[in-house]
Amino acid sequence: MTSDPTTSADMPPLARRGLLYVLSSPSGAGKTTLSRELLAADAGISMSVSVTTRRPRPGEVDGRDYHFVDDRRFTEMRDSGGLLEWARVFDHHYGTPRAWVEAAVAAGRDVLFDIDWQGAQQLSEKLPGDVVRVFLLPPSGAVLEQRLRNRNQDPPEVVARRMAAASAEISHWAEYDYVVVNDDIATSVAGLRAILAAERLRRARLSGLMAFVREMQKAL
Repeated sequence: MTSDPTTSADMPPLARRGLLYVLSSPSGAGKTTLSRELLAADAGISMSVSVTTRRPRPGEVDGRDYHFVDDRRFTEMRDSGGLLEWARVFDHHYGTPRAWVEAAVAAGRDVLFDIDWQGAQQLSEKLPGDVVRVFLLPPSGAVLEQRLRNRNQDPPEVVARRMAAASAEISHWAEYDYVVVNDDIATSVAGLRAILAAERLRRARLSGLMAFVREMQKAL
């Protein structure tokens, strides 16, 4: 009688290093909406909560949407090395706390980032190989302007400033690994999920692959 074949319970877990999933776009291209949809659709990824010096918008909650801090606290975090990346955007500072992100990646958890091209560059410098960058484009300039006007949160002069900055932001699209044109939310989310699924399977991220294969070969 032959012995029972090795089951999956006999195999070591296939360990994987987490990844940093970066979404960038000009303001109004939909990255906040797409981020929320992706988080709702995939339990395996968590949002990185940035620190910022701007004031909360209606409905935002400290510690969930952002960590709201004053200029002095932000400077302390930046100068002590407590931020993986930071940038000044429209008169306010934004940054990513280092400790939580590094612990998540080491534990095999994926982290989603809603940051601009400056932050994406800094993350890539600090954690090369862990970052997957996606640039989101609006279907047209006219659609982008209409989305900004429909927010009903920013005064006209702020909308004008954001439109003026959009061209400069879009000029960095070629620095990204993927580009998604956000014309339809469902289609865009499907694209983002496909990218995430493929990146999770990259051999370089499967830190436990060698041990997994060795155990498998023992049973052959």
